Formats: sequence, structure tokens, C-alpha cells
Amino acid sequence: MTLHNADGDGQRPVRVHPLLGEADPVSGVDAVLPRNRLPDGPMPPVTAYRLIHDDLILDGNSRLNLATFVSTWMEPEAAALMADTIDKNIVDKDEYPRTAELERRCVAILADLWNAPAPDAAIGCSTTGSSEACMLAGMALKRRWMHRNAERYASGARPNLVMGANVQVCWEKFCNFWEVEARLVPMEGDRFHLEAEQAVEMCDENTIGVVAVLGSTMDGSYEPVAEICAALDALEERTGLNVPVHVDGASGGMIAPFLDPELVWDFRLPRVASINTSGHKYGLVYPGVGWALWRDQEALPEELVERVNYLGGDMPTFALNFSRPGAQVVAQYYNFLRLGFEGFRAVQQHSRDVATYLAEQIEAMGCFRLLTRGDRLPVFAFTTTDDVTEFDVFDVSRRLRESGWLVPAYTFPANRQDLAVLRIVCRNGFSFDLADRLVEDLRTLLPWLRRQPGPMFGPEDAPSFHH
Repeated sequence: MTLHNADGDGQRPVRVHPLLGEADPVSGVDAVLPRNRLPDGPMPPVTAYRLIHDDLILDGNSRLNLATFVSTWMEPEAAALMADTIDKNIVDKDEYPRTAELERRCVAILADLWNAPAPDAAIGCSTTGSSEACMLAGMALKRRWMHRNAERYASGARPNLVMGANVQVCWEKFCNFWEVEARLVPMEGDRFHLEAEQAVEMCDENTIGVVAVLGSTMDGSYEPVAEICAALDALEERTGLNVPVHVDGASGGMIAPFLDPELVWDFRLPRVASINTSGHKYGLVYPGVGWALWRDQEALPEELVERVNYLGGDMPTFALNFSRPGAQVVAQYYNFLRLGFEGFRAVQQHSRDVATYLAEQIEAMGCFRLLTRGDRLPVFAFTTTDDVTEFDVFDVSRRLRESGWLVPAYTFPANRQDLAVLRIVCRNGFSFDLADRLVEDLRTLLPWLRRQPGPMFGPEDAPSFHH
């Protein structure tokens, strides 16, 4: 659109960008818009907003999604800060030095929380989530092993990584992407995660590390990090093999320091080389932030850190993404500042209290057996009792969706594919009141399920859950 000078004095016209005004204001009223290509012309912003808004109301209610570990509620002040900083690229530390300073403070806070040897000089970074953090930690483990075994690696030795079959899928992706053999310890009987004995049995001269999970996504349990480290200490004494440990604290790294202070799992153990956590899980931030920390400079080889100057200044960077919004990092610092240690402890304790209460209520129904009770992560898994033949966990999951609840049903990995469970994740914002409503809906559902001649659904009918 062009505005001409009313005085006709020959001055150059003012050219207005079309999106500053209502371009073709009726296009959103009677036009037929394509779904898979650009429309021919623009439309008013309010029309575009309404079309997308109305499309998204068909999504599920995130507060009722008991499958995901990801935060679904934050305070309005945190959301306002995120809106203020959504345009800041956290990687561009020269242009946004204060955002970079908040990232540094978050790393130092986590290092102190996890008992790093020198928290103020901690080595760490933010990431898009715990999956990227795991990738970075795995890369560091592999590079350290390559340094120690340069000749053997050049001759074709293949590195391996030891972990339980219950690890999050990102670890299998890491092994696939970076050509590392994934040595997955299968489940056996009532052992649903990695134990020290099985971890040591899998290790050899090509092992780059052992992954110990503080908070299994399968059932919420903690793996015995201290026992695994002690067993690896004994292995080194016998054989000379020095196998480092990475702690995948995607969830537990933000639970154990507040609720289980007596549990030794972090940098107090000399064999722990690195730890990751997810800021957008029990770090209480909306999706888009994770953290990776290393014990010291030796644990993170310097050649993995790239230095660039074309954004201005000299910036070290170690991440898979070079452009990433700083809003989630700002929100993480907001939570640290807003809650403090006691505030975090209170929030996490409430989630655990809700989880243990809900587990007790479900067990009391008499047709479900608990595998875990929500007393580690605020997460628990349960299955049907042996005498229940009319329905299975997949029927329960499917019918709960009719009331808006997303409760995943899935089978365990090798060697317990015979075991199918339901899992409930209790997060900040999931209250005792909501827990009672879930119990009421489940109780209302049971008589209908009891009248079935047999299970109606199976694993192939269940939605996929990878949280």
C-alpha cells in the first residue's frame, strides 16, 4: 500500500507494509483456503489466529495427560518472562550477555545441587532437553575412550555403552547415530532396571561408560548408582579397566536432591563423570530445556567445544543446535529464584504425596497390582491382578481416554515383554482433587469392564508413548 503526500509537493511516497493493515479483510470469511500450500494472498491476523486456535482445541487437555513427564503448568509471571525473551538466541552470548549470565547461574546452581567438586567453576550447558544432553554426554564418553584406546580404535575396535533395557529411547538413538554398540541389560523376573552385578558383567575394554538412570521412565524407580560405581571400582582393582558412569537424571536429578538428600548418586561419587537432567520435566519449565554437566575439564574433552566469533566475540559452544530460544533458560532461572531450595522441596513433595496417595487408592480397588508406589519419582506403574480375565491394561487405557485421561499402557522390554502395565506420572499442577476425579472415573469404569467377555484391545491398539 502506498500513501501519497496530500500537498502534492513531489516528496517520495510513504510505503506501508501490507501486514500493518487489513489486507483483503474478507479473505477469511468466504475464501476456500488450501491446507498443503500457501494461500494466494494474506488475511487479517485475527482470522489466521482464529482458524489455528479452533483447530488446536481438538488436542487433548495437557493437564489430564498422565503419560508425559513434561511440565504442563507454570505461573503467569514465568509465562510472561518467556514471552518477553522468546526472540533471544541463547547461543548468541555476545548479543544477549544477560541471558547468557542466567544460563551460567543455572549451571552453577545445578552443580552445587549435585555436589560438584567446584560448583562455581562447573562445566555445563543448557540444551533443548535431556535427550540432547544425553547425546552430548555420550559423545564425551566416546571421545575419552578414543583417547585412551587410540591404537585399538584405529584398528577397528568398536566402542560399547552399557545400560539397562529400560533406558529412554534417546540412548539407543545415540548409539545408532554415533556408531556405538548398545549393550542393553534385559529385565529378569522382578528386576525392572539395571543392577550393579549385571552392569559389570557387560563391561570390557571397549566400554565407554555405564548409564545409570535416576528415575526409570518405565516405572519411576531409581537405579542403584552408588552400588554400580562401587562394583566398577572393584572391577578396576581386578582388571585395570576404568569405566566412567553417566547418570541420566532426566527426572530424578530434580527430585532426589530435594526429597532424598541421604541418597548418594551424584558427583560425590568419583566415578560419576557427567549428569543430565530435563528442565522441562521436574525442573518445572515448559518444553524446551535440558542441562548437561561434567565433573571437570577432563570429563569433557576440549576438542568437542567449538569456538566461533562471527556473532561477535569469542564464544565456546557445545550443543547440537546453534540457534535456540533463551526463553526456557530464563524460565528455569525464574523457578530457581522464585522457589529456592525449600520451595522446590515443597513442590516435589506434593507431587510425590499425590502419587503415593493415588497408588494406594488404585491398589485398594482390588483388581490392580502395583509394581512401584510413587515413592521415588512421583510416578508409578501397575498391572491387573492374576484373577482379572475380563479386561487388561489396554482396555483400561482406552476407556479412560473417553473421559479425557491419557494413561499409557505398554509392554516392558526384553525379557519381560509378557508384562503389560499402566503408568501414571504426577507433575506440578496435578492435585489431590484431580487424583480423586481420576479414581472416581476409574471406579465408574470398572463395572463396565467386568462385564466384558474378555480383553478387547491389545498392544497394537494402544497409542505410542515415548516420554
